[in-house]
Amino acid sequence: MKRALLIALTSLVALAGCHSFKKENVQPPTPLDKSFKPTVQVTRLWRSSVGAGAGESGIRLRPAYADGVLYAASTDGKLAAFDAQSGKTLWTKSDRTHGWFGWGDKKRADVFYAGGPMVSGDLLVVGTLDGHVYGLGAKDGSPRWQAKVSSEVVASPVIVGNLVVARTTDGRLYGLDSSTGERRWAYDQSAVPLLSLRGNGPLLAANGVVFFGSDNGKLVAVRMDNGEKLWEQTLASGEGRTEIDRLNDADGGILLDGSTLYGAAYHGNLIAVDGPSGRPLWTRPFSTFTSLDTLGNALYGVNESSQVWAFDKNGGADIWKNDSLKYRWLTGPAIQGNYLVVGDMEGYVHWLQSGDGALAAREKLSKKPIRAQPLVVGDTVYVEDEKGRIGAYRLSAH
Repeated sequence: MKRALLIALTSLVALAGCHSFKKENVQPPTPLDKSFKPTVQVTRLWRSSVGAGAGESGIRLRPAYADGVLYAASTDGKLAAFDAQSGKTLWTKSDRTHGWFGWGDKKRADVFYAGGPMVSGDLLVVGTLDGHVYGLGAKDGSPRWQAKVSSEVVASPVIVGNLVVARTTDGRLYGLDSSTGERRWAYDQSAVPLLSLRGNGPLLAANGVVFFGSDNGKLVAVRMDNGEKLWEQTLASGEGRTEIDRLNDADGGILLDGSTLYGAAYHGNLIAVDGPSGRPLWTRPFSTFTSLDTLGNALYGVNESSQVWAFDKNGGADIWKNDSLKYRWLTGPAIQGNYLVVGDMEGYVHWLQSGDGALAAREKLSKKPIRAQPLVVGDTVYVEDEKGRIGAYRLSAH
């Protein structure tokens, strides 16, 4: 029986997505400072698009990079590959269905791309809202295999050697043969809450282990060879007087730095964990539904009110906090050089200085929300909005 996964994020993300702030319990976004003067120069290298993007699905679609090529997918059945430097389209693949609501053609019904893409070598993998995982050729998008899973795949799979690991919204992980798509193992989380935020955090694979944040506020480690759970740690306890208060999803990605894992949850904590043993090193209150990033001795995150924070990654102490983008429903931060990059609900991209959090630059990609954490590759950052528009940006000092 499929879980009733509610798209609502409560009073935060759902209302932010439609840009309505008439209700008393929803704060309007902080206005941008019109007198702001950038301290670093931003150059937009190119802009392109893939299909209709995530549309109104609430999925945080993010491009993937491999060997000079950027890959992107959309929920209306489009895949595309771009030259990462110039933005030139290398190939496109359209698998959009026909008929009412996409159910008219049974042979091509499972093409609502939502999880991924992910690329390794010549293999491109992407999951769908219809409960499939597809393996395709990275050079041209040619089909190789498909695997049926139990529910939506809205998080990017991981590819390690001859194994693909995919996560579904009903709390399961699947280990699939990367050559054939054949199922090798399945892990069942079992305790999936009825009320949940829309989405799943991406999987992290390292040292033969898959790490992820669960819908019930746990940081979980699973063996990659057989799907056996090694350990779990609590990120959020799910306490509160109402179902909304008890939401405790860990929807951001798990961050690995050396042998230490960092994770956080909505209505929960930021926690540092020893990766091999699962032993907690430190914890502190911090509520977020986005991913973290790190640079030097600092750990960076965006809380549920879109305040940007920097913490000492060795103990969790505050370093700085920036309130100037509060309630703009920011993405998780990504590190580009000595700056943090975040996208917001009105299509703006912001750069903050990593040392003190001061705003350094601002560009407008579009008028649509940016939900996915920006992707940094070398000196370039790639940003995608919910309509599939992708922008590539580079920094240069004044």
